Amino acid sequence: MPSFDTVYVGFNAATMASNSDYGTIKDAAIAVKNGHIEWIGPACDLPEHKATTVNLGGGWVTPGLVDCHTHIVFGGDRSSEYEMRLQGANYEAIAKAGGGIVSTVVDTRKASAQQLLESAKKRLHGLMADGVTCIEVKSGYGLDLATETKMLRVARTLGEELSVTLRTSCLAAHALPQEYQGRADAYIDLVCDEIIPSLAKAGLADAVDGFCEGIAFSVAQIERVFKAALAHNLPVKLHAEQLSNLGGSGLAARYKALSSDHLEYLSDADAVAMAAAGTVAVILPGAFFCLKETKLPPIQRLRELGVPMAIASDCNPGSAPVLSLRLMMSMACTLFGFTPLEALQGVTRHGAQALGLGQSHGQLKVGYAADFVCWDIQQPAELSYWLGGQLVKHRAVAGQIT
Repeated sequence: MPSFDTVYVGFNAATMASNSDYGTIKDAAIAVKNGHIEWIGPACDLPEHKATTVNLGGGWVTPGLVDCHTHIVFGGDRSSEYEMRLQGANYEAIAKAGGGIVSTVVDTRKASAQQLLESAKKRLHGLMADGVTCIEVKSGYGLDLATETKMLRVARTLGEELSVTLRTSCLAAHALPQEYQGRADAYIDLVCDEIIPSLAKAGLADAVDGFCEGIAFSVAQIERVFKAALAHNLPVKLHAEQLSNLGGSGLAARYKALSSDHLEYLSDADAVAMAAAGTVAVILPGAFFCLKETKLPPIQRLRELGVPMAIASDCNPGSAPVLSLRLMMSMACTLFGFTPLEALQGVTRHGAQALGLGQSHGQLKVGYAADFVCWDIQQPAELSYWLGGQLVKHRAVAGQIT
């Protein structure tokens, strides 16, 4: 007789263990042991067992949602910039006027770790209530060693105190701090020689990210960051091709990046390179919507090339004040032409792949983490169909209902 901790029954499952469909199991059962899926299949095939059985009472179970690109730890508020954009100012103009990322840097440096933790918890609770069980959190609003360290320690604490799987990314190469104006290469020296080594030694970063854009850093500067990351055995990822085509995604592909994110101005050559490298395309509809962008990422070409496409909230104080990953699924369908299946893949198996967790999260599969959500829906497409609403019936992390 097999040994299980808990067995869940009374639902249909969209396992997402298939490339071509939802991986549906009608009237399914999941058996959990030590926080992982020990058995999954039709309930009629469930082996005899003595474990506690929990009936979820109908609905559909999917893998827990993976939000693979967020900036939820930050100080201050930038709602005034939202008003400025509505009055005609664009993202680049606001940044050049001292707003944007740099203004959040000032507030984040001033905030205590406890203040950052409490404000981030509120945002994370919102995402969790919408079905998120795994999340990435970036630094990048410190731009000095002390504050980047403070941000990532707060992120680690979030993962310890809340029921969520959490990964961190060092995004020190996010913007040029005021004290380094006109000395971008010197700041990259700081990132490569001090910040990355220190965070790596402290075990605070699971990956290194950067912003390759005209208002941020060049391809050559980001390559230096990537080399420093790999010297400390940290995988890389990149914000690229959001506002222009600098070729950052091609660089990301050459360095086997986990993901390249935004991608509105992605070139065909770089899309081909991403496909060859296995780099995930992370699509961020919230920033596209909030910035009133009109240049669409090349979704059809990415689809043709077989590039895995993830979807994330990009939750941040400036360009994407987003607290619903399901809303991003709907936007990806309506604005970018995703199918509901592609949208759910984007926040499960492909989102996990973008975090280097493709072999442990994002699918309902034996050996994978028992992170799942039971939804009050009749079919999986409803997760992209409904705009808002409380669809979560039960949420489980490591096999425990939370």
